Amino acid sequence: MLDTPVNLASSPREDEDLSLAQDLRLLASEARTFAQAELAYQKSRAAYAGAEARAIAVLGLLAAGLVFFALMGLVLGAVIAVGTLVGPWLAMLLVPLVVIVIAAMCGLSARNRMRRMKALLSEKGAAE
Repeated sequence: MLDTPVNLASSPREDEDLSLAQDLRLLASEARTFAQAELAYQKSRAAYAGAEARAIAVLGLLAAGLVFFALMGLVLGAVIAVGTLVGPWLAMLLVPLVVIVIAAMCGLSARNRMRRMKALLSEKGAAE
């Protein structure tokens, strides 16, 4: 019926017929390119985070300093105000004593919260 012989093997094209070695070389090249791009991306993220951390630290220190001076003004005003009621010497003792009591209450609260957090985290770590 057919006089011409049928060629069952398809003719290889250069763009479709890559050997395994060529595929692996191409894969390695693409992986290297991806790794270099990822490294550059992570470096830029780290540089941005470092610059922002520095700015955050400077602004935080400035805010803490300003709050400190505001509180000192408040304490001085309280000494002057209480001094008119009980006398200046007693006011100089009472106002700092009240400030120390408030600071001690804050410190004890912080210590209790820290202990509670440590206990919770150690339980969770032991459970896992």
